[in-house]
Amino acid sequence: MRVSLSLGSSLTKYLIKNKFLSRERFPLVLMLEITHLCNLACEGCGRIREYRETMREMLSPEECIQAVEECPAPVVSVTGGEPLMHPEIDKIIRGILDKKRHIYLCTNGILLADAIKKLKPSKYFNINVHIDGLAETHDAIAGKGVFDRATRAIREAKRAGFNVCTNTTIYKNTSEDEIEELFSFLEGLGVDGMLVSPGFSFEHNENEVFLCRNEIQERFGFIYGISKKYKILNSPLYLKFLKGERYLRCTPWGNPTRNYLGWKSPCYLITDTHYKTFAEYMENTDWEKYQEGNDPRCENCMMHCGFEPTVVLEGGKRLSDIIEMAKWSFS
Repeated sequence: MRVSLSLGSSLTKYLIKNKFLSRERFPLVLMLEITHLCNLACEGCGRIREYRETMREMLSPEECIQAVEECPAPVVSVTGGEPLMHPEIDKIIRGILDKKRHIYLCTNGILLADAIKKLKPSKYFNINVHIDGLAETHDAIAGKGVFDRATRAIREAKRAGFNVCTNTTIYKNTSEDEIEELFSFLEGLGVDGMLVSPGFSFEHNENEVFLCRNEIQERFGFIYGISKKYKILNSPLYLKFLKGERYLRCTPWGNPTRNYLGWKSPCYLITDTHYKTFAEYMENTDWEKYQEGNDPRCENCMMHCGFEPTVVLEGGKRLSDIIEMAKWSFS
């Protein structure tokens, strides 16, 4: 199965509850940026630019749990920066697991081998390691030797019983042959799934490596094709959107972001302001403006943080979609 029975059950119950209560807007994944401090300076990262003034500030474990209590999303993405640089990461993970929320710990993998000694496997806990290509490509983006350290850590985490997936960003010069070779290699490591993201420019990071919308559509026809061969975790409807076959409106509130400055509005990628509480964030953001993509900063955006929630919320409207999603889920 692409999604664990535990996560699938939690999401289904959560969706039914919110539909029964006739809630128009509700989050699916909480993006919890516990620190923006990082041990890398990767090409393509906007956080180290946007939050350079508060780079060394961190959320306390108590603030992290408060955010989880404010935001009812069944999934929490613990991210950064590099979250494993937080000195109390084990306490934060345990606290979120105590709330029975599913965790995806997003890491570059450098500190992972040591971190897993302080953590325990759980059906609610997933480790997500960023791998952008084979050794030469990934090291050119992240730094010399990072690929080997990250993949060794993946092996150790799998041997220790952890659920591990990977996330790969597709850039302008990304080779299709290399991506298929990478996926074959990762499958050989025993990873539990692979996420793929289009690399595109946003307000705090613009350079020639990023893709425009037309280039994303050209590249992701290939990704959709090999998604039947490898355990790619992106939904087939989202991949069809990426290759230009489907139209999806953004669901900008689907992945709300909490960091040291507060609740980031309007979305994970764009910052207009930060609110003190989740309720203020939901009530005061002009959702219709961003949902329709009317902001010029949304022009090339096709990121999963805005459009995968749309698939979850609207995927049951067509019988053909239901059948395709069911085949994908159980493949």
